[in-house]
Amino acid sequence: MASLGEETAFSLFDGRPVTAMQWRVLGLCALCMVIDGFDVQAMAYAAPALIKAWGASRSVLGPVFAAGLLGMFAGSLVLAGFADAIGRRPMLIAATAWIVICMVFTPFATSIDALIGIRFAAGIGMGAIVPNAMALAGEYSPARIRVSLMMAVSSGYIVGGVVGGGIAALVIAPFGWGGVFYAGALLTALLSLAMFAALPESLQFCLLRQPQTPRTLLLLHRVAPGAAMPTVPPANKALSGNALAMLLGENRRIVTPLLWAANFANMLCAYFLAAWIPVLMSGAGDSSNKAVLVGTALWLGGLVGNFALGMLIDRRGFAAVLFANFALGGIAIVGISYFHTVPLAAVSCIAFAGFCILGGQSGLNALAVAIYPTRARATGAGWALGFGRLGAVLGPLAGGQLMALAWSVDRTLLVSAVPTVLAAVAVGSLGRLHERRIKQIPASAEKLPVHHSTSNPLDEKA
Repeated sequence: MASLGEETAFSLFDGRPVTAMQWRVLGLCALCMVIDGFDVQAMAYAAPALIKAWGASRSVLGPVFAAGLLGMFAGSLVLAGFADAIGRRPMLIAATAWIVICMVFTPFATSIDALIGIRFAAGIGMGAIVPNAMALAGEYSPARIRVSLMMAVSSGYIVGGVVGGGIAALVIAPFGWGGVFYAGALLTALLSLAMFAALPESLQFCLLRQPQTPRTLLLLHRVAPGAAMPTVPPANKALSGNALAMLLGENRRIVTPLLWAANFANMLCAYFLAAWIPVLMSGAGDSSNKAVLVGTALWLGGLVGNFALGMLIDRRGFAAVLFANFALGGIAIVGISYFHTVPLAAVSCIAFAGFCILGGQSGLNALAVAIYPTRARATGAGWALGFGRLGAVLGPLAGGQLMALAWSVDRTLLVSAVPTVLAAVAVGSLGRLHERRIKQIPASAEKLPVHHSTSNPLDEKA
């Protein structure tokens, strides 16, 4: 549970209009998510031109795609938590600078093994970006609209994928497949320089790690002119040195594994659908072009879900909204299996599945930021996303196994609904655990302004 001083630090943003500095932080964090989406899709956009240039078969690129996701898994677990020690700002700048280097070297690869190594290295840097961008966005958002803003920032991932497609279409013809990565390196370098010049450190982090320093006092004055310096007690040394102690301590021994399970199950389903929906729909009789457009409906639905679910969570809380969302996502996938031969109905079900599953993943990212205190926020969000990335690796592989078994389209899609149901169960269990904990809070503690608390993220009202 976050300390009272830490809650006071968060509440400095509440009751005030969102300032230009806050919008700047949110905008830069959103651009980090755009770069994440661009990088994840870059290899897929470059693949056709690379296959033609190298005279390679499509199958040899499978390990290249997997390497990037495995790198993200490793980066989320190993690097994301360093920001809880050194700060969000330096970690984001360092991670984007590392990605620039990897993107510049990618076109110089002359073998599949070299590509695998570079993509894995780039993935490590990417794994550190999302947890810290989301944590910083949450730490600069007022409580009344915190989840809405975090999920709007998270929408940058989808925008990055779309923008990446447009850039690839422009640069591949004149520069070859490497042009995709040169363009990505240029854009990422510009973002890294912009963050170096204009991104402030998290106020909560400064108050916790560097109180009473001139930088912290100046930042406090810029955020809340005239506000008194909150008293934030130092972190418990028993919890501050070990990541697992921070994630599993303070009554989180069940909460954290449930969050991991929800992320793993939902990303497994999301990446299964993203990889195989176009294939399954083309097998159901749609042309290749129509199948690609049908796959796009999944991402457009996710974009709408990011904004709509954020507003709902700010009003009704994580537990109720996400439980209903994932349950409806399972129903949407069942709908795809039944109506996959009816184009309009299939597209509607796919878009709604994207709304629930892709939008729901942004909700889980925001929930991870909300569950953990400042001293463990990047670590907690990074580990949760890391387990999600593991599901992202296994999702397409599981689809390939089902294809190899020659399962029918409807049967394959029915099975893909199971992880979404498991995510709903995990989130529902989180809600029940939180309600039980609230009943155990002493009467004196109930007077605290819990509607501003990041330690009570599952309240019915944010």
